[in-house]
Amino acid sequence: MASCKDLIDPIRSGDRSALARAITLIESRRHEDTVAAEQLLSQLLPDSGRAIRIGITGAPGVGKSTLIETLGMQLCDAGKKLAVLAVDPSSSVTGGSILGDKTRMDELSRHRNAFIRPSPGGGTLGGVAGRTQEAMILCEAAGNDVILVETIGTGQSEFAVHGMVDFFLVMLSPAAGDELQGIKRGVMELADGVLVHKADGDLLPAANRTAQQCMLAMRVLHSGHQDPPGVYLGSSTENSGISELWQSIERDIDRRQQS
Repeated sequence: MASCKDLIDPIRSGDRSALARAITLIESRRHEDTVAAEQLLSQLLPDSGRAIRIGITGAPGVGKSTLIETLGMQLCDAGKKLAVLAVDPSSSVTGGSILGDKTRMDELSRHRNAFIRPSPGGGTLGGVAGRTQEAMILCEAAGNDVILVETIGTGQSEFAVHGMVDFFLVMLSPAAGDELQGIKRGVMELADGVLVHKADGDLLPAANRTAQQCMLAMRVLHSGHQDPPGVYLGSSTENSGISELWQSIERDIDRRQQS
């Protein structure tokens, strides 16, 4: 493992290989690596804090990876540097993870402006890995403009990421009546926005109904607020509604920063 001194300057210059080695260092459980990781983070902390951090959660199969590839390609083609931290569930039997997110983001993983890092959840509650927040600091120090955190997607426990990001997006599938009941107050109360995904073809009418139900639910859950979180329709396969979603996210973050 490279020493932290060997990693600092390459990370600041945007070296993706050095960034990957640094994240491996902070995820290590060896005592000597933990000491080196703390030194590395203390050196790079002043270089962090300038990126837009977005957490994305939703039930397995809702299309989180597909959305990230479509949105990520738009951002990268627009000249933004993007980091994706994808958290995979760990096996309760072997402790291992598949870490196959790069295979589901084939085009994005080859873009020169994109950095994709799958990490094992390791049994950590809250839908994120144990060192996700530290990994975001490193990604910001490497000059990334946007950081997308894809959570495990296990349901109502997905709340830890909310405190780490600027915008928390919850994804729903069309005809998600049971899904709305299943996640109830936990995640929906924390959501800064909800995307009803796969809103295309034969699923479009169901997606519209789900969006209407979700808007009513958000008004009830956020009755004390003047503006409840937005509910959006989108399809990554048809690339519809994704640009509008990003524009809404930017406006929401700008409004909160100015206030």
